[in-house]
Amino acid sequence: MGQRGRPAKRRRLSRLPPLLLAFSPFARSILFARSAAPNSTAPDPSPSSKTTEVGFADPKPPKAIKRIESSEDEEDQEVEMVQADFEFFDPKPGDFHGVKLLLQNYLDNKPWDLGGFVDLILEQITVGTVVKSGAQDEEEEGDDDGRDDDEGLYAVISALNLGRYADHRCIKELKQFLLDVCSDDSARKKLKLLLEKEASEVGLLVSQRFVNCPYQLVPPLYDALFDEVSWATEDEPTQELRDSFRFKYYILVTRIFEKKTVNQCKAKQSQNCDEPVIYIKSEDQIFYELSSLSFPFRLHAEQLVPPELKNYKEMGLVMVVKADDVPKVREKLKSLVAES
Repeated sequence: MGQRGRPAKRRRLSRLPPLLLAFSPFARSILFARSAAPNSTAPDPSPSSKTTEVGFADPKPPKAIKRIESSEDEEDQEVEMVQADFEFFDPKPGDFHGVKLLLQNYLDNKPWDLGGFVDLILEQITVGTVVKSGAQDEEEEGDDDGRDDDEGLYAVISALNLGRYADHRCIKELKQFLLDVCSDDSARKKLKLLLEKEASEVGLLVSQRFVNCPYQLVPPLYDALFDEVSWATEDEPTQELRDSFRFKYYILVTRIFEKKTVNQCKAKQSQNCDEPVIYIKSEDQIFYELSSLSFPFRLHAEQLVPPELKNYKEMGLVMVVKADDVPKVREKLKSLVAES
């Protein structure tokens, strides 16, 4: 028998219906603050400028995003409405710069092999998705304006096996970073076990998106990832590859706003606290509530916090979630969108 070739990737929904989006004053305030950050690639504080801050950059709005409601006085407008098309794609090399922009502060301000990390994400096409604006309007068909392939890339999600890629410099540096920022001895011991002895059963869940990527996309985005992980355990061409997606744990690295007057106050244990933690990505609260291990860490990169959050400081957050809890994550994500 001939060698089995790479299976055709089973693809769920790749294009979503146009979304009517609402950008709240809170979201816009964060976006404007990030656009004005000192380390921004463009100092213009307008929402059309790019910034180097992870998860908050606002790329030049693609032509497919059309504003349908506006006001002459932006300050008096509580909600800004736009209509947009978004599509899901397999990662490809042409997405390099867009994904790198999303991830450039993934490990705070640590110099590390970010390019190699992005390459791993883009090379793993059977598990992973990028989200782009639907820029194929009739008026744009056949128009070659020299745009990069990754222009208009809004989000990326993937899961990398820490054992499979253990010899890559970027993964070695990432593991060392996580151990260095963990100040709790007990948590560090457990984390070290996951990163080393049990690494082949641990997936690094990478999920980054810009603030103007609508939350309605989040449940199908995670559904796509977890479906692909499941399919990979059956469809990958070798037993070694199939086994590499049989995760027992997921590790997530994200960011939160923590109230300055609260000392390591955990939202799930302190309901009487006055908003001790604000989750930048709403799904992170779901992961946190289900986490078997978590710890915050201090960020060293200069942070510019919006006026509305002057009593908060931005912190890093590492979470470990059991793969057995993925069905709960999916259910809670759908419920969260339904309630919003």
